Amino acid sequence: MSVLKLYTYPDKILSTPCEEVKKITAETRKLLDDMLETMYADKGVGLAAPQIGLSLKMIVVDDKVGENGEAGPHPMKMVNPEIIEKSSETIFFNEGCLSLPGQCAEVERHAAIKVKYQDENGKEHILEASDYLAVILQHEIDHLSGILYIDHLSRLKRNMIIKKLQKQAQE
Repeated sequence: MSVLKLYTYPDKILSTPCEEVKKITAETRKLLDDMLETMYADKGVGLAAPQIGLSLKMIVVDDKVGENGEAGPHPMKMVNPEIIEKSSETIFFNEGCLSLPGQCAEVERHAAIKVKYQDENGKEHILEASDYLAVILQHEIDHLSGILYIDHLSRLKRNMIIKKLQKQAQE
């Protein structure tokens, strides 16, 4: 497995909607493994293909990552994930993103969702998720539509984060 390069804001790949994966191959499976390795190396809990420069509908998540990036007991690899049901109840969660390093903000998300996806072998699944896992999945699936968590914020809060990122880039 390999740790891949992370793409960060304002790279255009992060705002580009992704294409569906038509066929799951050995190359797809290796890429999913590399995505997990990259996520753990950067102490993340989720990673979407655009964050490694690929406009493909693929994500990896692990809601049980250790504080030093140790793998949890059930990492998930999802191809063509799609939210098919959302609760009306919402929760606020302080989100960060590997593509917006060092920044975070409170984001309102659905408290529970159902996600339809294919696993690394092409088998279709439906996952019911709530609370933290639901937040992670919504965040990563947003990436596949070219949406970042800052797009859910007020203009003022979004601009503050963008200015901080620009300042970081200059240093």
